[in-house]
Amino acid sequence: MEVQPKQATSKGSADWFTGDVYIDVIACAEEPSCFNVGAVHFTPGARTAWHSHHGGQTLYVTEGSGLVQSRGRQIVSISAGDVIRTPDGEEHWHGAAPDHFMTHLSMTDGYPTWGAQVTDDEYHNHRH
Repeated sequence: MEVQPKQATSKGSADWFTGDVYIDVIACAEEPSCFNVGAVHFTPGARTAWHSHHGGQTLYVTEGSGLVQSRGRQIVSISAGDVIRTPDGEEHWHGAAPDHFMTHLSMTDGYPTWGAQVTDDEYHNHRH
């Protein structure tokens, strides 16, 4: 058994996020595993870029309100207690609602492939 001290919170890369996003690493993959867990904190309106995960991704919303969308589908509102499962290779994005903070646990079985930033028009499309 190993007790690991909490790592410092890091700011999410502008290459992968729009707005202010902060990440707390909970579990980092060690070979041969690819399993990662992180608490991701989004300020109002902040969001990921379009991306997919080899092996898929599960999100568990711990607080606040947010939005998720898979490519070609409707934007869906999410809130504390919701579990979102995205299958292997499905392009999607997720983030905070325009007027709320949102934190989720991100659990991945593989590594992400990052795409383009989600535009303001794409993000605000949920209001139409």
